[in-house]
Amino acid sequence: MNIPALSQQTDHDRRTFYDIVSSHDPRFDGCIFVGVKSTGVYCRPVCSVRMPKFANCTFYGHAAGAEKAGFRPCLICRPELAPGDAKVDAVTKLARLALRRIEDGALNDRSVDDLAREFKVCGRHMRRAVHKEFGITPVELAQTQRLLHAKQLLTETDMSVTDVAFTAGFASVRRFNALFKSRYRLVPTALRRKSTDRSLLPITDSEPLPGITSFRIDYRPPYNWDTLLAFLGARAIPGVEAVRDGVYLRTVRIGPQAGWIAVAPFVSAKRSKPIHALQLRMSESLQGVCVQVLTKVKTVFDTRANADDIDAHLSRDPLLKQVVGEYAGMRLPGAFDGFELLLRAILGQQVSVKGATTLAGRMAREFGDPITTPWPELTHLSPDVGRIGRANIDRITQIGMPGKRAETIRCVARAMHAGELVLAPGTDPDVARDALIAFPGIGEWTASYVAMRALAWPDALPLGDLGIKKALNLTRAVDILARTEAWRPWRAYAAIYLWLSLSGD
Repeated sequence: MNIPALSQQTDHDRRTFYDIVSSHDPRFDGCIFVGVKSTGVYCRPVCSVRMPKFANCTFYGHAAGAEKAGFRPCLICRPELAPGDAKVDAVTKLARLALRRIEDGALNDRSVDDLAREFKVCGRHMRRAVHKEFGITPVELAQTQRLLHAKQLLTETDMSVTDVAFTAGFASVRRFNALFKSRYRLVPTALRRKSTDRSLLPITDSEPLPGITSFRIDYRPPYNWDTLLAFLGARAIPGVEAVRDGVYLRTVRIGPQAGWIAVAPFVSAKRSKPIHALQLRMSESLQGVCVQVLTKVKTVFDTRANADDIDAHLSRDPLLKQVVGEYAGMRLPGAFDGFELLLRAILGQQVSVKGATTLAGRMAREFGDPITTPWPELTHLSPDVGRIGRANIDRITQIGMPGKRAETIRCVARAMHAGELVLAPGTDPDVARDALIAFPGIGEWTASYVAMRALAWPDALPLGDLGIKKALNLTRAVDILARTEAWRPWRAYAAIYLWLSLSGD
């Protein structure tokens, strides 16, 4: 759904938006925000407070737009929990990709010009594209995202205000306090007195997990947790990832900080109605990078997607209708780390999923540091990109792969370690594709698979995939492209559904 700038909204637009918000439909959560003139706050469509009068409402497509207009976030529905809008056809490609990178913290330690160079454009062009589509600047987007991250940390953790400020991406506590007070008309500590949702349950009642806190990550229903978890579990790197009793577990390293996380559906003893959210717990050692962990988990579990719209679009094709109905709400399984996913894709060339899993486990034992966790399944951190880049070929081939494939792994590891190859959600898939296929041993299938899962590109389609060829009963790329044109802009989701349709064969 596209929300035009306030000055471009007609009375009919506003009435339509008002009806949407009045319906409290969770499918629109994160797609639209309502500013309430009488209270000075802005809310999500799922807010439980009484609907304000139509004359008091203004509507925005992004939280930053509401905050720029002077509204502060509602303390009841907590806009920082909104799942985000993953639409692909309502904004220009550059603006949308830049938005994703900014929301994930790309401007916390870099300038707009630095980010623009990643997209091979100038900073002025990026500023113009973002402002044209969203009516706000990249810096304003980044400021709003930092404030919303800080608000969640203040609400759900016991971190000090100083730690919250720096963890959320602010350069100084003074700047954080000033911006927080001017935007929200509150001092940061006031949120702890006003919070209405501090007591989150352990992920399992029978086995409470240690850790600093639980974080809540909202999504739009439907959400096929069981199928997504099974997909991730079948491809889990032994020692690094595991699925246990309906909980996703993994080890994590971000910079010098290492630890573990656990993710499961959210539960709360305070509410009788179901909560459309996941629950994330992490070890105390990850406190300084908890915002980065949050954004990565949102990618892995694709919490930004509007599954209802995606399923409705794909169900128009008779080939997909049955499998979409059977696995409704399936998400695009993301990647916690770009190099880890690329490594897994290379290891999976010409071998089975099980065979690639075995090789990935050997790589983790050889190139990942050991770590102590509450679970015997988690023993190592993910293979270290720098260590692989420095290794000799014999050390890589000894895990059981040809020399040429080992050389490919070492080359991409060196490129990523040097910052010459960026594989993150929001990275331009065309730029990444050209960079990937320039490496010997990487073809279209690997590049497309990386675009699907590491870049979270919803329209990626691995043309050479044997499963897709079998499901479509086509072999030529030109025929596959023509057959799948109607699936745009959700071809990556269609590919997942096709693989699921073959899972029983």
